[in-house]
Amino acid sequence: MSCAFELGHYRELLAAAKTGGYRFASFDHEPAAGDLLLRHDVDLSLDAALTLAEIEAEKGAQATYFLMTQSVFYNLASPEGERALGRLRELGHRVGLHAVYPGLELDERFDPVVAWHNPDPEFMRERLDGAVNVMQPGYFDPDHYRSDSNQHWRNGCPHEELAAGSIEW
Repeated sequence: MSCAFELGHYRELLAAAKTGGYRFASFDHEPAAGDLLLRHDVDLSLDAALTLAEIEAEKGAQATYFLMTQSVFYNLASPEGERALGRLRELGHRVGLHAVYPGLELDERFDPVVAWHNPDPEFMRERLDGAVNVMQPGYFDPDHYRSDSNQHWRNGCPHEELAAGSIEW
């Protein structure tokens, strides 16, 4: 097993999560023991997001994709953006808002869940009216959060922990 940031290893991580007995959950309820909240903040490419979404669907995994309403890299209002939104939902995934504070522009395209883009620590964990903030208490625990931002595992590759079922809430 290689912990390289490649699609093959992503498939291995999803398989490890299943081996470890995890359930892929969404942000519509606070997580319980055995739940795995899989989320993707889509900053750059809807095509790359769709590639991951297809792999997840093929492996029986469900994730939440956080999309930006204002991006220099993609346009959700374009035909391509609308197709991407539709395809994510067809594959069984959730779609949340990846917003820049304080721009909370939730509309019918999004589930009521928000992931702030480059959040300021002062407000990043605040509860929101009418939506879940993925960093609010109950959904985020720094001791159990595994992030691969910028292709860097903050706490090491979670492959073995997932397979062993040892990441708990």
